[in-house]
Amino acid sequence: MGGPGNPPEGTPEGAPGGGEDEYRSVVFDESFVRAARLQEFSAQERIADHAPAVRRRPPLRRGLSRQALVLVLLIAVAFGTAIYMGVRHPYEAPAAREPIEPLRMTVIPLAPEGKVPGTADLAYLYERSPAAQFRTGAEGVPLPASRRTAHFSDSQVVSALTTAKDYIVRSALDPEVLTGGEVRAVRVLLDPDQLDQFDQSFARPTADGRHAPTGWLVRFDPSRAELADPKVRVQGTLQAAEADSSTLEVTADHTFVYALRPNGAGDKEKVSLFTLRRELHFRFDRDDLRLHQAQLVVSYVQAGPLSCAEDSTNHLRPLLAGQTAKEGGPAGTDPYATGSATALCGSLATSAQPKV
Repeated sequence: MGGPGNPPEGTPEGAPGGGEDEYRSVVFDESFVRAARLQEFSAQERIADHAPAVRRRPPLRRGLSRQALVLVLLIAVAFGTAIYMGVRHPYEAPAAREPIEPLRMTVIPLAPEGKVPGTADLAYLYERSPAAQFRTGAEGVPLPASRRTAHFSDSQVVSALTTAKDYIVRSALDPEVLTGGEVRAVRVLLDPDQLDQFDQSFARPTADGRHAPTGWLVRFDPSRAELADPKVRVQGTLQAAEADSSTLEVTADHTFVYALRPNGAGDKEKVSLFTLRRELHFRFDRDDLRLHQAQLVVSYVQAGPLSCAEDSTNHLRPLLAGQTAKEGGPAGTDPYATGSATALCGSLATSAQPKV
């Protein structure tokens, strides 16, 4: 007889497990059953011949997916940041910009004491003048060594000096400007708040210390003189300093020497030298530095040989080789007229003329 617990027929042939091993590959373990997702069909569905007995149920979605949760979180963070930036901005609000000061200009003609010296040999003329060692063109306006200030970086100081140099080169060395034709090249370097004053100066020139074209740039009367040499001799200095926490100032002081001859004259005509001393004061705020623009606040010019009796407001009318100044002083000044500038005139020293 079989032992207790064994079937009456005895243990089936094979391994100790008997016939259970034969079905071991198709028996589902407990973990498989727990993981299975089955859906029971209704009685109507089970009666239908074509209906399968079971089908896989879609996985249950418990709450939001991970991607949706991340998206909601990002939106919440962005919204919170926007509210924080609006309520408590981490940067100080930009200060209101102060009104731009209009340009104050002074143009002083210098009359020669006798005849204006001249010669057809231009090189000899320069050698015999105080401008013999001057550089030519933009090389005569070098940038100084610069360093940062308390509130402006080194690059900002360099930007201010570069813009001032560009203004000087365009307004006093460009042949198209010097001959009285071009003004736009100078205009684009000015702060927009000064453009109205600039435009009024050329539309309605007035000797009021505010609206003289020769205060903005250097230009000769094209009906009287022309350049005998486009290479202008220049010598001077540029200096930058911080005016306050929001303003840089640049001071430019240069002497220009132009070789001139009568308009339409040939190369054999005598050439004379015209000397112009020009001091400019520029001002820059951070917008000007970023936009490569300048505020020109002071222009002080001494130029000769000129005749004091002639108007130098719109064009400079130089005296050329062999000419002398007309008799008479500058136009009279009316002390009762408010807003007018004092008419000034000086004498051009003999030592400032070439010795020929």
